[in-house]
Amino acid sequence: MISHATHKYLARERRRKRVRKKIRGLKDRPRLSVCKSNRYIYAQLINDEEHKTLACVSSLKDISRSGYCANNLQIARKLGEKLGKQAKIKGIREIVFDKSGYPYHGRIKALAEGMRGQGIKF
Repeated sequence: MISHATHKYLARERRRKRVRKKIRGLKDRPRLSVCKSNRYIYAQLINDEEHKTLACVSSLKDISRSGYCANNLQIARKLGEKLGKQAKIKGIREIVFDKSGYPYHGRIKALAEGMRGQGIKF
């Protein structure tokens, strides 16, 4: 018998693999890959043609926070804004969004809105 937590993890992995087969990041339109844990959130812009990371941010080291945990919407939005600024400096105006199987909701949505606020198109 598979536990509920294991089933959720396997379902997210199936979604992640299904989507990853269809999207590719290019130099002028890189892939925004998002990963989150219960405590932190990570995001990076990836050029899949050259297998290079163009820019990355994480709540682990980049955003100063008052508490130990960084799992709120304001920090995710600040990360999106910071990644959007890095992308604009590198001349990136448009990206492909890879949610890694997570629903478009909560911290994932806040990060995306932070990037859109910097003028990056999805």
